[in-house]
Amino acid sequence: MTPAEGAANPAQQKREALETQLELIAHMSQDFASSLDIDATLRNALERITRYVGAEGGAIFLLSDSGEEIVCHACHGPFDLTGLRLGSNEGIVGRSVRNNACQMVRDALNDPGFESRIDAATGFKTRSVLCAPLTVQDRCLGAIELVNKTARDSLFETPDLHLLRAMASSAALALANARFAANLAEQERQRGELELAAEIQRGLLPEQRPAPFPVAGVNLPARLVSGDFFDFLVLDGGRIGFAVGDVSGKGVQAALLMAKTASLYRCLAKSDASPGRLLGIINQEICDTATRGMFVTMIAGVYDPASGCIRLANAGHEPPLLHGEGGSFQRFPAREPPVGISPTVVGEGQFPEEEIALNKGTLYIFTDGITEARTADGAQCGVEGLKKLIAGAAHLQLSERLNAIAAHVNQHPLRDDVTVLAVDGSSASAPRTAPTMREGSEERRLLMLSFRAQADQLKSVRTAVQDAVTRAGCGATCTKDIVLAVDEACQNIIRHAYRGTPGGTIVLEIERQDDVLVFWLRDFAPKVDVSKVKPRDLGDVRPGGIGVHLIREAMDECGFVPCPSEGNIFRMAKRIH
Repeated sequence: MTPAEGAANPAQQKREALETQLELIAHMSQDFASSLDIDATLRNALERITRYVGAEGGAIFLLSDSGEEIVCHACHGPFDLTGLRLGSNEGIVGRSVRNNACQMVRDALNDPGFESRIDAATGFKTRSVLCAPLTVQDRCLGAIELVNKTARDSLFETPDLHLLRAMASSAALALANARFAANLAEQERQRGELELAAEIQRGLLPEQRPAPFPVAGVNLPARLVSGDFFDFLVLDGGRIGFAVGDVSGKGVQAALLMAKTASLYRCLAKSDASPGRLLGIINQEICDTATRGMFVTMIAGVYDPASGCIRLANAGHEPPLLHGEGGSFQRFPAREPPVGISPTVVGEGQFPEEEIALNKGTLYIFTDGITEARTADGAQCGVEGLKKLIAGAAHLQLSERLNAIAAHVNQHPLRDDVTVLAVDGSSASAPRTAPTMREGSEERRLLMLSFRAQADQLKSVRTAVQDAVTRAGCGATCTKDIVLAVDEACQNIIRHAYRGTPGGTIVLEIERQDDVLVFWLRDFAPKVDVSKVKPRDLGDVRPGGIGVHLIREAMDECGFVPCPSEGNIFRMAKRIH
């Protein structure tokens, strides 16, 4: 070998080493770019780095989310340290992370930062340590640590440090990209789930009814999912049940409680028309199952279009506003706290009820999101601002009115969900076929119902009659007789006047005349031949005809009265006792 050839060999070796290093980094970068499993890619990269540098073992530590620990995510060597947790300021690797700087320790046993617990536990003897931080834009994600070079003296050299720094930079960039992609995927997954939840929530809201239906609502979520809800449904006798609720808190937990409360209301309102009892049952259920500290402010009510009156129960909700026909406003504050506070918050498990006569006005029930929202001029709406919006839209049809109010507060980002439900009494009136009371007399209407002539309607009719006559002062026996007589009279209308034909209507009105209750039942079937309406001999055991006997025994007076137009009017009377 010539001197020239010998002199060229070190330069050639250096070039070959550099090419090998670049090839290793290129392979690692390609692996990072193509792999979907970042942990597996880190393990493969660590194995390549450990073998190339010639170390006995190596590990990759990543900072925990809290930044207080470093956790071993990949390991190569005689002992598996995967999952090992150290304080972020412990050991030489902790020092590399804390200072965001490379560390080359050629005498680990005498280094003050050396953590000897692992050696003590495994029997391994650490002589030298090489660390490089995993850094992206001055943000340290963790560090790569190599121990004991396999050369005879077990000591790392400066070229080893440079090589590890280059490989650590490549690994850190790949790790950051992988985390970014994972975060995007998770955000998309969560967004998809929230959009599905929002769609389910929208499905819980009732479909708007065309005019002149007297109840409508609007809901504007501040986020994808809402903690507000409203509902309304037609009950027996033509009455309309409705509710508005506002769950404390925001986010998914509030949305879940909203869905539960809305479902409870929809289910219970079909079988119990008393808003106070209904809120009491919902309160018990929410107290038993809701996350501690969460509650629901809620209003439930029943509107009777025939009388224009609302029976309302308020559990800690914003006071509704009654906008009178003359432009006045009246508030109805809550007398009890929200549902979900305590199962014993109200006596006998029933929230108090109050009756509101609309008198051609409109009752607005809303959540505090609308009073906290900003109007078009940027000012907070407040209750006074809401009154102005209501008054300004009063000339519009009901659903258009609510949309106009919502549009005024939806021009700025909402701080909270906005929900408004309105019950419009402008079209409320007694049915044109119902008997009317004489103005200025002592007669007083206790109840008016208009319902379908079907047997499944009679349960709610019996309940309504029982409540009305009990409030009038009838005792238990008197009430029982009245309910029986009214039920028999209704059944006779269904069976004999309408002959079971669907689509018929019955109007029931109860009036008080001093100490006598008068009951009017009106149908629109063909005229009845009164001469043929006779009770059958009780000795005749054939079916039918017994109902007339029961009515005459239960009531003090009963009989048909002239009806000026189509249909029939049956009158009964009973003295209160």
